[in-house]
Amino acid sequence: MRKRLAKKRSIIPDPKFHDPLVTRFVNMLMWDGKKSVAFDIFYQAIDIVEEKKQDEEKTALDLWKDALSNIMPHVEVRSRRVGGATFQIPTPIRPDRKVSTAMKWLILFARKRNEKSMPAKLVAEILVAAKEEGATVKKRVDTHKMAEANKAFSHFRF
Repeated sequence: MRKRLAKKRSIIPDPKFHDPLVTRFVNMLMWDGKKSVAFDIFYQAIDIVEEKKQDEEKTALDLWKDALSNIMPHVEVRSRRVGGATFQIPTPIRPDRKVSTAMKWLILFARKRNEKSMPAKLVAEILVAAKEEGATVKKRVDTHKMAEANKAFSHFRF
């Protein structure tokens, strides 16, 4: 490589839970640079999850982290051109990309839901993902099925 690898920027932990993962999630949730609005949405969602949860030993933040771990993909397919044909090649995912992908999917499918407000949409998606059901978990399962179906082309990996 000609250029150096980009430096990893450290993420400042959020003010309420002191967790950098929360800040990362809020940064993805944010629209038009409105970070305080995004933090409000996330904190409202966590408060509602705290009220609605069935499992008493776990906090709402733990439930959110469980939901994220349930929707994290372990493999993905990448397109690669070999001799004029394009193959979908299954490749393992780096740990930081797993987390990013899970967060993106959670936010994407929360936004597509039919509840009234964004915190309500996020709560609904977190609760179903924590139970290992819903659209986000289906997306992960579909991604894994696609990788499994294209296992024969894994020798083309770069």
